[in-house]
Amino acid sequence: MDAWITHLLALLALPQYGLSTLFVVAFVSATLLPMASEPALFGLLKLNPELFWTAILVATAGNALGGALNWVVGLESHRILDKYRHSATHLRALDWLERIGPRACLLSWLPLIGDPLCAVAGWLKLPFWPCLLYMVIGKLARYLVMTVALLWVFPS
Repeated sequence: MDAWITHLLALLALPQYGLSTLFVVAFVSATLLPMASEPALFGLLKLNPELFWTAILVATAGNALGGALNWVVGLESHRILDKYRHSATHLRALDWLERIGPRACLLSWLPLIGDPLCAVAGWLKLPFWPCLLYMVIGKLARYLVMTVALLWVFPS
């Protein structure tokens, strides 16, 4: 590996940089881009176990803000997606989301459907703050469960 990459990885492992890196990774992984933030969180905690709650909260904040970005993207793409409004699957999904409301954002932690779910919530113009609250709850629960499970499976 190139020396600069090795230096960069060592630098990012330091607590003062690791948390900001974790925030960015968690943010990007919550967008529609395919990326997982759990390995970054797990790696940071293996190197710095004293940062457990700080890292969990930083990852949750980054991931929830990424979900909020999806909500905004969904809101803004409403006009573009109107042409698909008449498919049966689309109508069933919209009906379900409209019945459930912002609570559907509790499922934002799910792989594959969680991030688009946040975008669709924005597209449906579901209230932003309740959606964000449910995103935070769901993502916090995911990070806690995943991190505790990983630390249990791979103890020091």
